[in-house]
Amino acid sequence: MPDSRFYESLGPALLDELAALCGGRLATQGDARRPIAGVSGLASADQRSITFLGDRRYLEQLAATAAAACFVTEADATSCPATCVPVIVPLPQASYAVAAERLHRPRGHDGASPAVHPTARLEEGVIVCPGVVIGAGATIGRGTRLSPGVVIGPGVAIGRDGDVGANASIAFALIGDRVRICAGALIGEPGFGATVGPRGVIDVPQLGRVIIQDGVTVGAGACIDRGAWEDTVIGENTKIDNLVQIAHNVIVGRNCVLAAHTGVSGSVTIGDGVQLGGRVGIADHIAIGAGARLAAASGTMRDVPAGETWGGMPARPIRRWMRETALLARLADRPKRGEGQP
Repeated sequence: MPDSRFYESLGPALLDELAALCGGRLATQGDARRPIAGVSGLASADQRSITFLGDRRYLEQLAATAAAACFVTEADATSCPATCVPVIVPLPQASYAVAAERLHRPRGHDGASPAVHPTARLEEGVIVCPGVVIGAGATIGRGTRLSPGVVIGPGVAIGRDGDVGANASIAFALIGDRVRICAGALIGEPGFGATVGPRGVIDVPQLGRVIIQDGVTVGAGACIDRGAWEDTVIGENTKIDNLVQIAHNVIVGRNCVLAAHTGVSGSVTIGDGVQLGGRVGIADHIAIGAGARLAAASGTMRDVPAGETWGGMPARPIRRWMRETALLARLADRPKRGEGQP
């Protein structure tokens, strides 16, 4: 279930109501009055929530889900476990998005409240510069500095001895001690979730959080998106350069280095001690092993084993990439047949 510090519950809703909202039908009408409190992913769902199957690669997760109900196509309805009611719809992910909007609402700033909300808790020694906005229930630890124009969302927790640069925005996030967030960084904005609905492309509500552990640095203009339903996590002492994009559900390990203009797609897992050169791009659902290194401007389309160094586009082991590059250069320099002859 989404964290109540960041998301307001609008439920419960009866299962037949959700089916009607999505233009679906229940496989068994005897479950029509079952109450549903929230939405969740297949693996994290419980008996109060509804989930969806959008890709048949996750049929095993569906078979093991604890969800009360699941949006599925008719072809996959029989794959639901006995405890999970199939809700048959043509577009499962779009139906999930509709249900998420019915059951949850992100908490926002109250325009009628003062800049620092009365319920926010600031420890002794917090420095609040002009133009700072702090939302309801936020907590800021001792010795942390909030520079001019910083916006802290409702429920956000920031640890001690941190430094938040001018015009940075932090929402839906739990942040540790000694974290430095540079000017203009955006933490906790919705990840890029979109799917095809009955009337075209629609947004999928993003209901997770951002977790930033102790000692992390986030560069100027960097964006770290909150999770879709799980969390986006940045491990201890990781250093993120300017203008880096980290998408929803990404897990970054400890002591990693991500250079400027790097883009990490959704649900990527990055092990401890990984080094990413400038302008690296990583495709979604990829695992980068601990201690691996990716050369600048490389594009990674598959898992990278621990400790290896890769480069190129698509990325491959760097010695192979260098040999291929050298071979292409020699071929390009080779004289054409008849060239230079009288």
